[in-house]
Amino acid sequence: MRASRRVVVRRDSGLYAYERALRRGGLTPVAGVDEAGRGACAGPLVSAAVILPEGRRGEIPGLADSKLLTAKARERCYAEVVRRALAWSVVVVPPAECDRLGMHRVNIEALRRALFQLDTLPSYVLTDGFPVDGLGTPGLAVWKGDRVVACIAAASVIAKVTRDRIMAELHERYPAYDFATHKGYCTADHQAALDRHGPCPEHRLRWVNVLRAAGAEGPRPSQVPVGPMGENGPEATAVADEADRPTDNEDLVSVTTGSLPRGGERSG
Repeated sequence: MRASRRVVVRRDSGLYAYERALRRGGLTPVAGVDEAGRGACAGPLVSAAVILPEGRRGEIPGLADSKLLTAKARERCYAEVVRRALAWSVVVVPPAECDRLGMHRVNIEALRRALFQLDTLPSYVLTDGFPVDGLGTPGLAVWKGDRVVACIAAASVIAKVTRDRIMAELHERYPAYDFATHKGYCTADHQAALDRHGPCPEHRLRWVNVLRAAGAEGPRPSQVPVGPMGENGPEATAVADEADRPTDNEDLVSVTTGSLPRGGERSG
């Protein structure tokens, strides 16, 4: 029987410590996965997976949790991650699919799908905050992983920049909701626009505040549960039901991938 090797990571070892420790233990390459938009009541859910290369090429200047970066800093990090990554992918799930499957199911499946779409098969997967089963490879959930693990932070940047760009485009289509500012999260201004105009096709109808604005039966304003703070304000609270459970084989909508060709720079 082969003896297992213990991998130890010091909390103060920096953003790249997990990947380095896993590589020392013979686990390489390492992928990180994360999502953006889970707590929003409008717009898509976006998940991403990233494998950073070893050495200095894999050290992204200014990389951090996407929520801690300015919009310009995120764009710079996004460009560097896409240019340097050994492999990356992003999956975009529209609001209608979020409503159909439920947020738990669609979030887990989107993270899985982002991982499966990588051009390079990882030996280990690091996830942000909670474990994701059904990945087909060993993994570890890291508390606040987007702040302490480089590949998760890189996935966070890819997911958030992708989603922010989508929300800016939706703002042009539905200017009354000011999606470019709050990115679909439930701020006071967004709720006021919802109450004034009702939901548009980009709103998630499982959310109690959206249902109320649509005139459907739902809790009165004083009964609407208050969610935790999200990336751009208080998160909305979804209506749970029996369908909101994990699934292994749902079809999601939009997938983008990239990889670093042998010999250097990314091809066209």
